[in-house]
Amino acid sequence: MIMRFMKKRTETSDEDEDPLSGVANLFDVAMIFAVGLLVMMMMYVNLPELLTSQDVTIVKNPGQDDMQIIIKNETEIEVLNMTDETVTTMGKLVASLYETEGGATVYVEEE
Repeated sequence: MIMRFMKKRTETSDEDEDPLSGVANLFDVAMIFAVGLLVMMMMYVNLPELLTSQDVTIVKNPGQDDMQIIIKNETEIEVLNMTDETVTTMGKLVASLYETEGGATVYVEEE
């Protein structure tokens, strides 16, 4: 009597092969979603150059004490923080930079 309810399990179905196959697909979807959010964020702040190989220089908080200069050369990104320190060096004057009344900048090399 017990034998009639038991089924013979010689064949394997597709559902029994890998119970974690759905998790791998969810990971792929999450990675695509994350990359999409990164691209949309760069477009929102108008900096798509950070995703390409273009050279970019960004000045954050210009003229303030916490000013930063962010320089991107191809794939390398460098952040320069401003300090109150004064640096002295030994060298010679190479050129002078003047600003005209109209706001133009004139570069004059020393002889």
